[in-house]
Amino acid sequence: MVKVVPLYEGSYSVDKSKKFIPFDPEVHNPKDRPASLFVYVQPFLVETSAGLLVFDTGLGYKNDEGKLIIHENIRKAGYDPEDVSMVLMSHLHFDHAAGMIFDNNGSMQLTFPNAEYVINRNEWETAYSSHSSSYHTDIFDVVQRSGSIHFIEGNGQLNERISYEVTGGHCPFHQVFLINDGGEKAFYGGDILPEPEQLLRRFKAKYDFDGARSMELREEFGKLAAKENWLCLFYHAKSEPMGRVELKDDAFRIRGEL
Repeated sequence: MVKVVPLYEGSYSVDKSKKFIPFDPEVHNPKDRPASLFVYVQPFLVETSAGLLVFDTGLGYKNDEGKLIIHENIRKAGYDPEDVSMVLMSHLHFDHAAGMIFDNNGSMQLTFPNAEYVINRNEWETAYSSHSSSYHTDIFDVVQRSGSIHFIEGNGQLNERISYEVTGGHCPFHQVFLINDGGEKAFYGGDILPEPEQLLRRFKAKYDFDGARSMELREEFGKLAAKENWLCLFYHAKSEPMGRVELKDDAFRIRGEL
């Protein structure tokens, strides 16, 4: 059994400062934010027969009442954040990893206190050795002190239901996950397959570490998704947060699931 709940955290503009500023297309004018990239942020809650999982943790922003958006989204779906047993991290860039922790009345705490945080060891080491502003090591320090990290390397199986694969492409040690539970397969591609549009048209993204490799990977995973009827989860989707891939005459099509 696999049940997926998108945890939409909002849309944002990002410029060279790497700051994520809330952006509502119905209210704000993109011309007022020149040289900006506009992104949608959407972690996922996944219920499996073995428990609750979260794929990436978003920005960790709070709503107007001072409550974590990701916590509120989970509660609205009928779950409790404390019941999440595993957080699967595709990589550690700020927009995917800032929500691993939060400020609780002046004390920095884990967003999911009872979960293992599954992180690629080489990505972790890269984050500390890199000078990139995409990594915020003060966040990682809190996670490290918690003793809740489960480091993995290369490709393999976390358990009988969850496999992982290091892809590179977006960053050197980016990884993706595939859940196979009761014959239902759900694929989380992180920033290798962040939105359906990247399957529908071929292009090299400037924000990727290796744009050519990322483009190849999208094609490879798209074909596998079509062949094996995967449910694909799109972290940066503008409209369809998840869907199934169809391939006809070498052209991809996405069939939304919501």
